[in-house]
Parts: sequence; C-alpha cells; structure tokens
Amino acid sequence: MLSKLVGPKGHVTGVDMTDEQVEISRKYIDYHMEKFGYSEPNTTFVNGYIENLKISGIDDQSYDIVISNCVINLSPDKRSVLREAYRVLKDGGEIYFSDVYSNKPVPEELKQNKVLWGECISGALSWSELYLIAEEIGFSPPRLVTSSYITVNNKELEDIIGDLKFVSATFRLFKLPEDSVKEKGMVIYNGGITGCEDEIQFDTNFTFKEGEATSVDEELWRILKTSRFSDEFLFQPLGKGNSPRQCCIEKVIIKDPFRLADDQKNLPLPANNSCCGPKGCC
Repeated sequence: MLSKLVGPKGHVTGVDMTDEQVEISRKYIDYHMEKFGYSEPNTTFVNGYIENLKISGIDDQSYDIVISNCVINLSPDKRSVLREAYRVLKDGGEIYFSDVYSNKPVPEELKQNKVLWGECISGALSWSELYLIAEEIGFSPPRLVTSSYITVNNKELEDIIGDLKFVSATFRLFKLPEDSVKEKGMVIYNGGITGCEDEIQFDTNFTFKEGEATSVDEELWRILKTSRFSDEFLFQPLGKGNSPRQCCIEKVIIKDPFRLADDQKNLPLPANNSCCGPKGCC
C-alpha cells in the first residue's frame, strides 16, 4: 500500500527485527513493482530495531513520514523509539501510528505477565505519558485521529487488569522546524490530495472541506505550513482581511482517546466538535 501511495519517485523502507519477516517482504518487491507499473523498485527491507535505526543505516532527517501499526507497545524503551523517529524525520515530517493506550500507568507486575504482553496490553503507555514523552523529545503535541475501546473477553485476565482500561488509538506527531513562524488564522483546502478531493480528515478535531475557510490555532498553522501539506492549503493570517469570530477560535480540542472512545459509543459529535457546527454562530 505504501509503495503505491508514495509513487515511483518516492521510497519506502521497511524495518523488522526478524530475518524471516525481512526475507518474506523482499520476495514481493518485484511483484509490487510490476503490479504498480514501476520501472524500478521503490521499497527496501532491512533488519533492525526501532529503538536504534542508525544501525540499519537510516540517516538523520532522511524521511518524510514514519508509520507504525501496533508495534511500539511491544518495545520496552518507548522513549528511544520516538526519539529515533524524531531523528530520522525531516523538518515538517511526522510519525503516524496506531497503538494501544491505557487510562493510567500499567503496574510493573502486569508488565511481567507474558499473556497480557502478547496481547499488546501490558506494554501499553498511558495516553498522558505519550504527551509527556512527545514534548520531552521535541514533537508537537500528539494529534488524536481515531480511538476505540479494547475489550478483554477473559474473566481471569479481567480480574488481573482490574480498573485499567485500554483503547486502540491513532495519533500523529509532527517534527516542526524551530524557526517556523507562530501564526494563526484561516486556511482553505484546495482539494489537491488524490482520493480526498472533497475533504480531508486531518484528525478527530479537524476535517477540511475543499474551498471552505477553517480557523486554526498557531500549532496547527505551523504543522500545515511546514509539512508536506503546505501546498494543499491557502493560508490567510489574522488581520489580513479575515477576522473569524472568537467562538470559532476557541475550539474545544479532544486530546483524550478515552473521551473519543466514549463519544463513539454514544451519539456522534457535532461537526468539528465546535460552535461552528449546524447551530454555531459562524
């Protein structure tokens, strides 16, 4: 999928700690090259550990995006994983990843439970820890994309877990240039992303519709302005012909994946979860 998304001029590097997975992946390089009509492969698979990508030959500031799907929770050193992602990302790059999170820190005795570890439960970070680690390393605050509850259908394991709760959540963290301008205002999506011509869901809080002006704060402005999305938006700083009403600026942002998971079980949120919905003041 990633090979297709990046196109013939892009490149994908897959990393796995096991020789078997790397060898299996390499067997399909030519298959996907031919399937997508490329003249040469755009994928490479290497052995390595996500805690130390340098030993796999991955250089500083060499990638636009790092993607992971339910792997980081299996690492005993999650700080090193995120620190390595930060190192290899270019300015404006992001790590986009799904993983398991708890509502509070998992006790040490649960981390030693091999069954829970194998179920991707006992290795989970608490969601608040993710925010702290991201800030410590230098990432922008995590942006929540999706979240849903994980149920443990085993009475014995439920008793061990107690009042701990778990969600499967997707976050995106951006590496922003230190000298990027802090500004807020309105942005207009131009519909130029293939497959998202009418709208693009950036995260659970923001869906940008083609041709519509949306008020954004300094953080999101910097993300859109310095990332691969910069050519997909028209930027209108405040004070230059636009003055969105205060109610739209003070948008309530959902950061807690458990709140989002609760909302998913109940009624859907209003558009963008703000007063700019159907009955908003704008």
